Amino acid sequence: MKFTYYGHACFSVTAGGKTLLFDPFVTPNELARAIDVDAIEADYIFVSHAHYDHIADAARIATRTGAKVLAGYELHAWFNKNGVANTQPINPGGQYTLGFGTVKCVAALHSSSLPDGSYGGIAAGFVFRTPEGNFYYSGDTGLTLEMQLIPDGTALDFAVFPIGGGLTMGVEDAVKAARLVGVKKVVGVHYDTFDLIKIDHPQAVDAFAQAGMELHLFEIGSVQEV
Repeated sequence: MKFTYYGHACFSVTAGGKTLLFDPFVTPNELARAIDVDAIEADYIFVSHAHYDHIADAARIATRTGAKVLAGYELHAWFNKNGVANTQPINPGGQYTLGFGTVKCVAALHSSSLPDGSYGGIAAGFVFRTPEGNFYYSGDTGLTLEMQLIPDGTALDFAVFPIGGGLTMGVEDAVKAARLVGVKKVVGVHYDTFDLIKIDHPQAVDAFAQAGMELHLFEIGSVQEV
């Protein structure tokens, strides 16, 4: 499965012949200056919650590519009001079969507000079943015991977790989360972008290794197989 990292919590996965893009935040990210946001492709865009650092480029990319945007009901309505018509609401518990496979929306433990401070709906994560494999993107979240329900009926090949701490899980809790969802391979996101979430890379990788797991910290702009 091809994984492309665009910095912060923005990445894409190619599965079922489709490109799935997550939480587009590129142009305001100083660390992603080498990325041309207008070259990013997408068939589907998944938005985990309403914070600016997860939606900044969503409308721009959706308008250019025609990608379908899936997000919580309030975000779906907000995108519609801001000129993005090809949207589909999905809240925790919701599940759809789409062109790439199946997506189920699950709860995340995090706040969610739109750039103007208004209510942005509940934060969420997503579980995917695809021909190339299954994975879980937690979105911004703290550690929660609800994660132990994630692998019920879906054996995961990898998980994508925030590891920067401060506003989400840090490395220690991400290791625990990986145990709860039953994965040995984790892709770390939501780190280093701001001073508050900077991490020690070797220390983070070692913490996962000591738990018998692999933590992947990809270079921004890199394309990897996971």
